[in-house]
Amino acid sequence: MNDKPALDEHPTERGDPYYDPYDLEIDNAPYPTWKRLRDEAPLYYNAKYDFYALSRFDDVKKALVDPATYCSGHGTVLEYIDVDGHMPSGMFIFEDPPLHDTHRALVSRIFTPKRMAALEPQVHELCSQLLDQYVGADGFDFILDLGQVVPMRVIGMLLGIPEGDQEAIRDAGQERHHLTEGRPAEIVDVTQTSAPFAEYIEWRERNPSDDLMTQLLNVEFDDETGTRRRLTRSEVLTYTTLLASAGNETTRRLLGWTGQVLAEHAQQRHEIYADRSLIPRAIEEILRFEAPSPVQARVTTAEVEHYGQKIPERSKVIILNGSANRDERHFSDPDTFDIHRKIDQHLSFGYGLHFCLGAALARLEGRVVLDEVVRRWADWEIDYAEAEMDHTSTTRGWMKLPIRTY
Repeated sequence: MNDKPALDEHPTERGDPYYDPYDLEIDNAPYPTWKRLRDEAPLYYNAKYDFYALSRFDDVKKALVDPATYCSGHGTVLEYIDVDGHMPSGMFIFEDPPLHDTHRALVSRIFTPKRMAALEPQVHELCSQLLDQYVGADGFDFILDLGQVVPMRVIGMLLGIPEGDQEAIRDAGQERHHLTEGRPAEIVDVTQTSAPFAEYIEWRERNPSDDLMTQLLNVEFDDETGTRRRLTRSEVLTYTTLLASAGNETTRRLLGWTGQVLAEHAQQRHEIYADRSLIPRAIEEILRFEAPSPVQARVTTAEVEHYGQKIPERSKVIILNGSANRDERHFSDPDTFDIHRKIDQHLSFGYGLHFCLGAALARLEGRVVLDEVVRRWADWEIDYAEAEMDHTSTTRGWMKLPIRTY
């Protein structure tokens, strides 16, 4: 097997710290850069792309719970932000109150933790089918064969998307803000991402079932004007697209980090193999250690001050929750991976108003996948020569992660 590349090292520039979310070299190993920001420039400004950045735990947490000042209504992905405009209605992750509250509450009524928990036996069965074929083989790809399959199938179960069509829909969503050659991703019209779902909504309306798409078509609610109504076809399309996209992207990255981090920490991997009750705590530490979505973006609605410096109104601000999770001001020895760590709170799922609606589902998938892997193997290592990072300006993880099992 090939040696691990220096993912923990980055040749940060002499002089002032520099952070660029589109720099693939920085994204390969962001933690030294983020530490410099925390220590030397806790309010950082990037003139090239005209954004500010907050990197310390307390600052990140305060910004996440202050949507009145750090608003999401202009977008939360840096290259998608439109300071003078607004995102499509129904994309509640890109909305502020009161619209956000109305739309999120509607989805919360059907995307419940109880419904998520009821999926657990099906997720175990799915993982067993996927992994059994590799027992006795040399290994498999933790992403291609597992990490990108499980979230796709699970969200497909929830939404009622035929299994044969799930892969094409997943792949279309993955290209939405993928970075190449250190440039901002090309902006894709949201309607292009939504288009594949339109025919399924038409079909599901004629063939109702016990799935989220059917519930979205039939749910009644009071909108922001107080009018009792059902969702329009366009709104159902928006919600379906949002749930499918969110259900695939970050969970895939969590599963990839699970394979990579535990490959590099054999002693703790063996502890989990011997005692699977450690799995929930291990997943939380993996989430803290390698946040699947470590960079969020906002726009300020008023002038705000940090460390004696002012951020003007209508400025783009990056909230580095991945950096906050490694802040030594909040976590002891934060760059050490420790499944026995007592975590009072990490910020990998956000915090406050925009706390990830799918957090319970992502945790469930993470626990089940790890449980099924360690049922079969105590040891695995990664072929880093064939591994490939998946770069976006907001999420971070692996695109390919081949492993050899023992």
